[in-house]
Amino acid sequence: MIPVFLLGMTGVFSYNVFFFKGLKLINAGRAAIIIAGNPILITLLSAYFFKEKLNMVKGAGIIISVIGAVIVISKGSLSEIVNGGIGWGEIFIFCCVLSWVAYSLIGKAVMNALSPLASVTYSSVIGTVLLFFPAFFEGMFKNYSSYTNMAWLSIFYLGFFGTVIGFVWYYEGIKKIGAMRASLFINFVPICAVVLAFFILDEPITLSLFIGTILVCSGVYLTNKRFTPDRVKSTV
Repeated sequence: MIPVFLLGMTGVFSYNVFFFKGLKLINAGRAAIIIAGNPILITLLSAYFFKEKLNMVKGAGIIISVIGAVIVISKGSLSEIVNGGIGWGEIFIFCCVLSWVAYSLIGKAVMNALSPLASVTYSSVIGTVLLFFPAFFEGMFKNYSSYTNMAWLSIFYLGFFGTVIGFVWYYEGIKKIGAMRASLFINFVPICAVVLAFFILDEPITLSLFIGTILVCSGVYLTNKRFTPDRVKSTV
């Protein structure tokens, strides 16, 4: 019961609280750069707690993928990463990263007894109950009548696609290939965002997107590729 409560506390409650508080203080691009560090922490802790194998090839893949995501997010202007210093916005987003890391690792342990769907269901219910209280004090019912149809559609999208489908598939991935390899696919998020912006908002495809995409794909490939002893010997 306690691990399931911790799932709701970390992945639903604290993650969303820190994420949206951080976004109120810093821009989305800067927040995304911090979130791109997710796979590194998950990899190191997965290797420590669950003894997931981490070799030089996987380590290089993780670093390459994170660099690719940072290039896409910063649009090639890497100097933007260090500009602006560190404030509460950055601290909130980093706490958001820690929450997601905990959610990923605890989830791997919980799924020894529960299915991914059951794990997400229980954690979502617990997280929703916990989120009700801060939402109430921030005027959830007071502003209820002012929500537009677009606002309700956005809320539905976040609830159904961003939570139900996204969380269940993420946990399915963790159960199949482990938290280390599954977390690396998070770096495809900024790439998908830029590509969708091209089709929906007519924003241009830049050189930084092309380079970043190649690096992310290469990093994911290296991290998920299985190098067997026989194959290594045959290449010598």
